[in-house]
Amino acid sequence: MCEILAPAGDKNSALAAINSGADAIYLGLKQFSARSSADNFDFAGLKEIADYASLFGVRVHVAMNTLVKQGELQGFIESIRQAWLAGADAIILQDLFLGRAVHKAWPEIVLHLSTQAGVCNEYGARLAKECGFSRVILARETAFSDIAKIAKLIETEVFVQGALCTCFSGQCYFSSFAGGNSGNRGRCKQPCRKLYSIDRSGFEERAYRLSPSDLCAGANILKLKEAGVYSFKIEGRMRRPEYVAAAVGYYRQLLSGGRGDLSALRRTYNRGNYTAGLAFGQDKSFLSSAVQGHIGEYVGTVRVVGGRFLCESAERPAEGDCFKVLRSGTELCGARFGGAAKGGFFVTAPKRLKNGDKLFITTDTRLNERLLARRRLRTVTVRARFAEGELPEAVIDGVKFVGDEVLARADNRPLSEEDIRACFAKVDGLPFEVHFGDIEVEGTPYLGMAKLNAFRRAAYEKYLDGVTDKHRSLPEGGPAIPAPIRGKNGKTAVICTSLCGVDADIGILKPANYAGDLSALVGGFTGEKYLYLPPFLSGEDIGIIRPSLPLFDGIFCEGIYGVALARGLGLPLFAGVGFNAANAFAAAFLAENARYYCISKELTASESYGLCAENAFSLACGGIKLMDLIYCPFGKSCRTCDRCGGYTLTDEAGRKFPLRRYEIASCRFEIYNCSNLLCGAAAGLLADFTVTGDLSADLGDGTALREALGAVTRGHSVKSVL
Repeated sequence: MCEILAPAGDKNSALAAINSGADAIYLGLKQFSARSSADNFDFAGLKEIADYASLFGVRVHVAMNTLVKQGELQGFIESIRQAWLAGADAIILQDLFLGRAVHKAWPEIVLHLSTQAGVCNEYGARLAKECGFSRVILARETAFSDIAKIAKLIETEVFVQGALCTCFSGQCYFSSFAGGNSGNRGRCKQPCRKLYSIDRSGFEERAYRLSPSDLCAGANILKLKEAGVYSFKIEGRMRRPEYVAAAVGYYRQLLSGGRGDLSALRRTYNRGNYTAGLAFGQDKSFLSSAVQGHIGEYVGTVRVVGGRFLCESAERPAEGDCFKVLRSGTELCGARFGGAAKGGFFVTAPKRLKNGDKLFITTDTRLNERLLARRRLRTVTVRARFAEGELPEAVIDGVKFVGDEVLARADNRPLSEEDIRACFAKVDGLPFEVHFGDIEVEGTPYLGMAKLNAFRRAAYEKYLDGVTDKHRSLPEGGPAIPAPIRGKNGKTAVICTSLCGVDADIGILKPANYAGDLSALVGGFTGEKYLYLPPFLSGEDIGIIRPSLPLFDGIFCEGIYGVALARGLGLPLFAGVGFNAANAFAAAFLAENARYYCISKELTASESYGLCAENAFSLACGGIKLMDLIYCPFGKSCRTCDRCGGYTLTDEAGRKFPLRRYEIASCRFEIYNCSNLLCGAAAGLLADFTVTGDLSADLGDGTALREALGAVTRGHSVKSVL
């Protein structure tokens, strides 16, 4: 068993998914959705779609996968309750610890852990299962070997189609710190899709250096199915219904043994001509550095004829079709169909085209019409009995409806079997394919056509109520919100690439190469020593770090997998900023289950108040990590790589962002903010000196520290993130 799970950013996309054969759809509410720019649904709209989907056995998953602040908890919990009562078949959450509380209070609610939680190895999956989640939606970067392990532990959902996030899921702060719009709260402004240059030979020119191509797993879906993956997810709640229809159709065909209509998929949305993603390793087409947005499908080459632009092609486009023009592999402009021609067709464009320009179709109007014309019907069997002197009866797939008026004897024309069949064949827009069983007419009953039509509508309405009512109820109450935690922590923790000479209570080593000898990097440090573990850690990575663990007192981990991994290793856990602890549920759990923990760096000082136990820290000084890249931004050009440990990423405004390279099983990269952080610490002071160099000696001297850090920001300590 497996399912195709399709996006539904609005009602039309939901219908397109269902009509094209999706087994399940996922959608968001007007609040608490990681795609806040989609149309999304209110509770009435959710119920309408859930009722319609249930006619075809299609499940509806509601995404409430955002970072939840303390002041939003009551409304968030009530929204979960309302969504479940409206017919949701699963609730998708990012907040693992809030989900744990929801499961304890309402165990009947099915919970899926969002990709935003960053599950990428078996330890994260184990913790999710322990907290009451029945499914994990894996990080897009998860290696195939780890996918297979996780699928044996818990029901698993994997992305197979659509946009890829540049940053590891749930750890992107670029939009947040660059403009105050948090990707973790559904408001990402996609700075990753902008132009950047990098100070490495061959990458100095501005291009879309951080923009991945769209994912298309294609035939790899069969390998994933064999590995035990249950749900195949199509990304795209911001995309149009025809894309949803094409994507569902493509993967339905592949799972049925066919080849799939890749052309239709390319024409409805295609950024970068597709990549197979990272599950099987980074391929050459992973990044789309030359073209941003929908590229479509190649249809021909331009030739200038008498001042007009002729596309030499076997294609026969129609009025309304649109195109994208590429010159030397780089996007030039758009174009529109300009008329038929011998050997091809003409296009019009806002720029002067040249011989050899390539044309890609991005809007195929006739294809879109065909995709949206698909109609899924539910087969129903109608049986009826109309007997003189009795109440009329209709039975639709076992659901019985009895009229409230005894059938009188007809004076003229009695009701016939043909009348009843013709009446019930009319479905008034309902998605029914009507078949008939026994239609009994006894005596000479009379029923006017208006009343017969009313009887039919009432019978179908009762049938609909019977098949769509999920008989939902929830006990009063729900999870109790924990009381505020107000402790004091006077300790200082420092993240550095070497602990030699560091002056702090806690030293967190963040090496450039985890496979190297780390003993030289911790010598002489007298405080507590922790090894920094990034938010993405594969099974292979874990094998690499194990030999070095005896050097440390514990692990500082940026991913939720750290809870189960620390237990398995028998080591104390320092839960990092990547846990995104933003409310009392997370703080209460971590206060008890970690030696130390960090509060989310997207909270103000006042929002952090009440989350500060005696073992809590807040990031208040040094670099602000914006992104974790689990791929090579240089296209894995390993043979010519300069192996530099640091680069500079420069945007169109001239802002410079440190780009750090490090190694575990493979090269990884981190992007830091263009300005360093310096603000008051709501809890214990955590300083990140990964890209600034060791400034621990200046932590007590505000003037010296400010001078050493250069351009500084207070981050979100004062102004709340959206």
